[in-house]
Amino acid sequence: MRLKVIACLGLLMLMPFRSPAPLIYTNGTWTHRPVAKNAESLSNDPLFQKFKPLPAPGPKSLMVKTNDRLAICGDSITEQKMYSRIIEDYLTVCAPELKVTVRQYGWSGERAPGFLARMTNDCLRFKPTIATTCYGMNDHEYRTYEDRIGKTYEQKSLAIVEAFKANGARVIQGSPGCIGKVPTWTKTTNATVEDLNMNLCTLRNIGIQIAEKEQVGFADVFWPMLTAGRLAQQKYDTNYCIAGKDGVHPGWAGQTMMAYAFLKAMGLSGNIGSFELPLGSGKLRIVGQHELVSAQTAPGEFLFISSQYPFCACEPAGAVVAAYPECDKDDSSKDNSICSAMMLVPFNEELNRLMLRVYDANQRKYKVSWDRESKEFSGEQLREGINLIAQFPVNPFSKQFAQVDAAVAAKQAFETRQIKQLFHSAEAKTNMTAIVESSEKEHQRLADAVKAAFVPVMHRISIVAQ
Repeated sequence: MRLKVIACLGLLMLMPFRSPAPLIYTNGTWTHRPVAKNAESLSNDPLFQKFKPLPAPGPKSLMVKTNDRLAICGDSITEQKMYSRIIEDYLTVCAPELKVTVRQYGWSGERAPGFLARMTNDCLRFKPTIATTCYGMNDHEYRTYEDRIGKTYEQKSLAIVEAFKANGARVIQGSPGCIGKVPTWTKTTNATVEDLNMNLCTLRNIGIQIAEKEQVGFADVFWPMLTAGRLAQQKYDTNYCIAGKDGVHPGWAGQTMMAYAFLKAMGLSGNIGSFELPLGSGKLRIVGQHELVSAQTAPGEFLFISSQYPFCACEPAGAVVAAYPECDKDDSSKDNSICSAMMLVPFNEELNRLMLRVYDANQRKYKVSWDRESKEFSGEQLREGINLIAQFPVNPFSKQFAQVDAAVAAKQAFETRQIKQLFHSAEAKTNMTAIVESSEKEHQRLADAVKAAFVPVMHRISIVAQ
């Protein structure tokens, strides 16, 4: 029996966006209240009562496990190697204790049936233990929804999930993203942006039902992108394109929102670490993979070495590969900014918390320096705790983070070549084993380079009363 499909409204442009609740410090830890689901907040809105978007299920526990082999599967949006890089960067430096390895399998123009046909040859041979899928954009055919579109997407997506499960892999079923404008390559001339987004949202609903039926994870890419894109147009500029300039392929803002959806679906805590520091003679407390090297060599000065990084949203000038936006040139009002996405969804609040708390900061104002960067905070702010990475986009980790990202980018670029060219070459048809063995030597070299780039970082925190 086919899964029940509930149509969604494509033009969710009037939807209010709820800002994340503040962090709360309780019993030695920082927590945050869950952000209200936008879809659920519309349930009683008279403007949307005839549309019944399914609420997206959240993770019940940590889905990603130690030593996992993650396969990131999708179409040309995945082959852009942007959200996939953010995910791999994050897992490498923000959650190093999990020791997750990553491969991306993006293929331009692909639909769910296409990946199903090649997944044994290209993906399952590497024995992934967890996989993310992101199909639907090409499956929706850039036209008004038809029942045959939903039926095909449902059948093939379900078969992909079942194939992964049969081979011992956990699955996160990702929804497609949204459309920003009717793309130039569409063969239909009468479909509107609303028509296309209604189609995509229906596929999103099918994906939710598959995830619930198969008891696998779900990443809601569509709804946050669509709603936050409208919010950005209201906040910044009507030319802000969350889905990319061509209406389909997102820039860094949209890609960051995609990565956010998948990382949240993995159930990651977002606790990068915390420093509870005394200015007097009180006890110092450190959480995470951070070690104190020396304390109070000068009043209010602490030196640390960290084997766990926060996620850095921009790269410093002169980085080995400035593929992420350069910090000096980054404009958070633009759709090609990672920082922009972090203002539209609670990325830092929920996934990127490196907290500083000075519990005896009793003066009115303090200057906090994190290596070369400085900012002023009130004593109350420091007693409650600040998120260092949110306050210091350029920070002591930025340069080395860029080195890790460059290594990840090189590895993922080779993965596209390995799968699309080598594994489907004439030589592979006659001797696939030899192609796999020879290409895996290069892949291992590039994977080792990622590990080599991830080294401990020394950094200094100074707190001085003003």
